[in-house]
Amino acid sequence: MVFQGNITVHSFCSHHHLPFIGNGHVAYIPSNDGKIIGLSKLNRIVEFYSRRPQVQENLTMQIHKHIDRVCEGNVGTAVMIEANHMCACVRGVKHNATMKTSKLNGVFMDNDNLARDEFYNFIRDLK
Repeated sequence: MVFQGNITVHSFCSHHHLPFIGNGHVAYIPSNDGKIIGLSKLNRIVEFYSRRPQVQENLTMQIHKHIDRVCEGNVGTAVMIEANHMCACVRGVKHNATMKTSKLNGVFMDNDNLARDEFYNFIRDLK
């Protein structure tokens, strides 16, 4: 598994026009003949999509789709974003809470495979 965690996410909610800030965690598992990319590219992908005004759910999907596409022949891709939204802190409910979104495919979705557990354990161990 190739994992990169705690990638800074600074984005702007297209719904409320306020920022959300947090961390992205991404992973993919290349096949024996699959394409791999450098770790800094994973950071750049997250940063590239984070610059666009959008909702966190779409950001998660865009990052997942891009990594899955450029890492040709991989057997699974996983993305998780956790962020604090200023719209929840300064408007509406006025609570400081963290929103988490994820998108997984391939072996990360296989319950008999430990890839999903390993991915989430990597994130937990960063804390």
